[in-house]
Amino acid sequence: MKLVNRDIDKHNVGSVVLLPEEAEDMWHAYNLVGIGDTLRGTTIRKVQTQTATGSVNVNKVRTTLTIQVEAIDFDTQGCVLRVKGRNIQENQYVKMGAYHTIDLEPNRKFTLGKHEWDSVSLERIENACDPTQHADLAAVVMQEGLAHVCLITANMTLVRAKIETHIPRKRKGQCQQHDKGLNRFYDQIIQAILRHVNFDIVKCVLIASPGFVKDQFAEYLFDQAFKMDLKILMDNKSKFLLIHSSSGFKHSLKEVLQDPAVMAKLADTKAAGEVKALDDFFQMLQNDPDRAFYAVKPVEKAAEHQAVEVLLISDELFRAQDVAQRKRYVHIVDVVREHGGDVKIFSSLHVSGEQLGQLSGVAAILRFPMPDDEEYSGDED
Repeated sequence: MKLVNRDIDKHNVGSVVLLPEEAEDMWHAYNLVGIGDTLRGTTIRKVQTQTATGSVNVNKVRTTLTIQVEAIDFDTQGCVLRVKGRNIQENQYVKMGAYHTIDLEPNRKFTLGKHEWDSVSLERIENACDPTQHADLAAVVMQEGLAHVCLITANMTLVRAKIETHIPRKRKGQCQQHDKGLNRFYDQIIQAILRHVNFDIVKCVLIASPGFVKDQFAEYLFDQAFKMDLKILMDNKSKFLLIHSSSGFKHSLKEVLQDPAVMAKLADTKAAGEVKALDDFFQMLQNDPDRAFYAVKPVEKAAEHQAVEVLLISDELFRAQDVAQRKRYVHIVDVVREHGGDVKIFSSLHVSGEQLGQLSGVAAILRFPMPDDEEYSGDED
């Protein structure tokens, strides 16, 4: 994401001009655009014109509209953000107050205005526009005939390639067809790795599978790299880590990222940091429940008592349509940071974020034990 212009006053009112550059930037945009905001961007509009003879022509024209946001829809597959609202500025093609939908896409800049830019939104802009914020972890989750090549960032698990192919069964005395099919399958995975993994940024490539599939693939991978002189694979051989998973499906990544061997290798990546924080929370919940709180009311009270050491919160909560509710979550984040606590904002599209969402989306590891009073031990409002 590129920050083209920033015009925010001392009261945190104003607008920013942003240029999304890649798929993940659309996820940041989804978390920045809120109901009631103003959005200005280019769009296609059908315009009807009537000739002197009475015939009607319909043409598509590209125009720039400013709308007040009323609905937001994020297409995770196509990475397109659709924002619907009423036109609030004079336009020769669209009447004032008319509804229109603007599609936000990579490489198309837009202007976003807010009545109040809170600390969470400003932090997201800084992170999104920092060129060092890229996927530093790749994973190949596989089983015979099925593989997912993924890039894992602090916010999303992006499936870059899904490889599905039929491999003939082994028959007694006739393994040739099976071996050929397997090699073709492995070749497709190698091509996907070369195409989608940037080894200048990626610190580790996980190869996960049930059984010995990962070992057979790794052996084939480096044999081919040697035969075909694929220098980039040979130079980065130390970055590959073999690990067990229950299947070749994407959801197996959760167990893979919780493996201690993986954690040791990925100690300095944000994706692993979130998984470790969640794992620490569950351990604390089991061993010392008075130092592990979840749900808004208990965490809010702990924050007021300066007891929160690590706050775990889902970005989904900051997309609340209720402004008061959103401000409540932002206030918890600000209070925890003010008193020296560590805040980890989880993405709801990340495997760890999905798990946190099952715990109401907010949890905390405390510095010291606090009793779980009956008056706020129930569910949040």
